[in-house]
Amino acid sequence: MAEFIRDREIEFLLYEFLDTEAVTARPRYEGQDRVAYGEILRTARALAERYMLPFYRKGDEEEVTMIDGQVRSIPEVKESWQAVCEGFMDMTADMDDGGLQLPETVARAVQFYFQCANISFAVYPFLTQGVVNLIRSFGTDAQKAQWIPQLTGGTASGTMALTEPAQGSALADITTRAEPQEDGSWRIFGQKIYISTGDTDASDNVVHMVLAKTKGAGAGAKGISLFLTPKWLPDSDGEAERNDVHLSGVLHKMGQRSSPTTVLTFGEKDGAKGWLVGEEGAGLSCMFQMMNEARIGVGIISAALAYRGFLYSLDYAQQRPQGRLPSNKNPKSPQVMLTEHADVRRLLLLQKAWSEGAMAMCLYAAALFEDQYTAPDEEDRTKAAILLDLLTPAVKSWSAKYGCISNEQAIQILGGAGYTRDHPVEQFYRDQRINPIHEGAEAIHGLDILGRKARMRDGAAIRAFADEVNATLAQAEHAGEQIKDMVAILQPRLSRLLSVTDELVAAQEQDLDRALANATLYLDVFGRVTAAWLWMRQALIAEAADPATPEDRDYYAGKLAAARFYVEWELPGVDHMLDLLEAQNPLPFEADAATL
Repeated sequence: MAEFIRDREIEFLLYEFLDTEAVTARPRYEGQDRVAYGEILRTARALAERYMLPFYRKGDEEEVTMIDGQVRSIPEVKESWQAVCEGFMDMTADMDDGGLQLPETVARAVQFYFQCANISFAVYPFLTQGVVNLIRSFGTDAQKAQWIPQLTGGTASGTMALTEPAQGSALADITTRAEPQEDGSWRIFGQKIYISTGDTDASDNVVHMVLAKTKGAGAGAKGISLFLTPKWLPDSDGEAERNDVHLSGVLHKMGQRSSPTTVLTFGEKDGAKGWLVGEEGAGLSCMFQMMNEARIGVGIISAALAYRGFLYSLDYAQQRPQGRLPSNKNPKSPQVMLTEHADVRRLLLLQKAWSEGAMAMCLYAAALFEDQYTAPDEEDRTKAAILLDLLTPAVKSWSAKYGCISNEQAIQILGGAGYTRDHPVEQFYRDQRINPIHEGAEAIHGLDILGRKARMRDGAAIRAFADEVNATLAQAEHAGEQIKDMVAILQPRLSRLLSVTDELVAAQEQDLDRALANATLYLDVFGRVTAAWLWMRQALIAEAADPATPEDRDYYAGKLAAARFYVEWELPGVDHMLDLLEAQNPLPFEADAATL
């Protein structure tokens, strides 16, 4: 049976690509060490193997249903939920608050184990943790005391309720409304759609974080507030009372079928009771905390699915005899394994480059998240924060886009077998396909990175990014010939990206719509350059390594091969994109929809 994850890859990313051990010198992590982190990761793997991995297929075949207005799922969902809540919720929270006080990178590595094992289930703790963080950041002391223990203890799970039937990404135009009550609560009226885990039988309660507009708040994003709206309300005697929020439907999805995606109705009767979180009118800015955490999370989900697909197709190709090399004209000779064919190795290199590249990108983002809060130097904290802001659209979108393509190639390697349910690669692809859509479709992130992030602080984020890449390129100038060749490919593409950025930022002052018309293309170029840079960092580590075992020698050789392949084969694909961006090619912008 193929591995669902490799411990060696996680160890490389944490301790060689990133210097996670270094954070133990920071006051927050005093007394922690790599040994303790290893125990946590081994426990996470064991939990994933015992609870999550076994029902990955079953959860797909026996998808959640709606019965008598309630979600019904297979028993394994609740069993896994309870197992996670016994120690793996709130991993980064202070020990005084009941958390493990782990560095962000270690907590995200734990998520890789869960998501590689069963992404459809891993959505539950993923979203609930985001709700916990939101309440901890913006909730009142009473809200924290009442709801965080329930969410971390497993009696309640959490959701983010943003999208409406008539409004997807255009949140400024939502129509859900909130009316104030004399007791300080609010009554919520409206409908939300595509709400992941919007109802469940895994937990007793569901806490919805709902975006709604208050009366007289005015149009636009500034009129939106955030409300904590539970499915069940405790009354004065401690007994649960049903809130006026109801499950209107469970959507039938292409993938991720053991987690429900729902339609929720708030206020069929007197209004769903909710409580304001944060300041009135600041709901969208509060929710962006959870949304940005979720965007990094979607990157991790994408990387995990791509990586599992890579490991499965690699295992299959190593064991499947098929045909002979073109040079062999003897039909009576034994067939060779799929991995003997150059084009199969090409497809495997693509998968390795995309999946391991995405894992590196996501954990690098986690390191930036950590550094913005705990780096000893204020300048380093500031730099980490602006880099994370800049890179978040690419982390989500590049990982999701190429994760899909990677899982598609896993099917291709298995051939007809990959198209059947006898192998899990078709499920990997179906589970992956949502990732380029939710938490902001690719075009939304294109507008964000070019229209906002590239311009923020007068271009400080772009300059910080360029400094980081140039530092790696300077280091690579003293490396071996293979890596110097990579420098010669990456350097001019970085220069062109920076030049195009300046041109498109300047163009926004003249005609904003036209200047941003090709923003999605810009995002793709930016993501590819970022991936190439991070692969070059891995190549430098692999070249300098002194492997102690044959297995380590092969591991580092594989890293170097994947890095060279990405830079030499994939990165030059940005040239035509850069041509179009430099010309500010107007064809899509000027196309007449009536003629399409």
